[in-house]
Formats: sequence, C-alpha cells, structure tokens
Amino acid sequence: MFHITGYNGTREENYELVIKQLRALIEGEANFIANLANASALLNHFLEQVNWVGFYLAEGEELVLGPFQGLPACVRIPFGKGVCGTAAQNKKTELVPDVHLFPGHIACDAASRSEIVVPMMKNGCVIGVLDIDSPIKNRFDDIDRYYLEKFVEALISSHE
Repeated sequence: MFHITGYNGTREENYELVIKQLRALIEGEANFIANLANASALLNHFLEQVNWVGFYLAEGEELVLGPFQGLPACVRIPFGKGVCGTAAQNKKTELVPDVHLFPGHIACDAASRSEIVVPMMKNGCVIGVLDIDSPIKNRFDDIDRYYLEKFVEALISSHE
C-alpha cells in the first residue's frame, strides 16, 4: 500500500529492520527523552505520507508534549480527550481512518486526515503515547498497528 523510504523489503521486513535500528540507537542510553527524540526522528524518516510523529508523556491525568517531528503541537491533552487522550484512557491503540469523524478530535495540524496512537505501557500504567498523523485518509492499517506496537515495546524496554 505505502512504500517506506530507503527500505526494499516487504512492509513487515521493513518494520522489523526499523525496530532493529531503534534497538541499536537506544542500546546503552538510559535517557528516555533522548531515546524518544531519536525514535521520533527514525519513524519520521522511515514512514512515508506522515506529517507528524511524536510522543506525549503522561503527567497525572494529562498527556504533555514530548519529542516530535512536525509542526508545533498541542502541549497538554487530558486523558479521554481526542485520539491521544482516548488511547491513554483505554490503554489500547487507536487507529483512526478519518480524524474528522472521530468525536472530540483535537486538530493540532489542519492537514491531518488519519491518525494512529499507540499507548506506552510500563507495569500496567500508561507512561505516554506514540502519535502519528497523516494528511491521507486511511493511511494506517493493522500492519502498522502491529509493528508500531512492537516498536513501542522495544522503546519501553529502554525506560527504567
């Protein structure tokens, strides 16, 4: 469906490769913010047809903007609000084919049409979310969901 920049395998093989690259980037680095910054840059380079890739970190019952690639974004999102807040509250990935049909969508970038948000879990608690937006409707599918969840798992393994 969508090609991935600089990778020549199947989508699944390409995702496996980018997860290996993430592990190499974060190996031996304990600073979680630095790892999130590299992870957002890696995904932004890896994925095509995306206009925002980044993280929000949990602070109480809110998500606070973390490292990202893209236009300036909303700084705070309450749990339960928008796609990010819904993913954090429900502790499950939200895959939204058309953000304009999502009740309570928070539009940080008017160009965004579809979105996937993967919660980052540690010891059963949400510590943040990975948020990826696209200017294309239906950009994300179950392959993206599966491998982005694996990507987040690899990233969380670096967080103590």
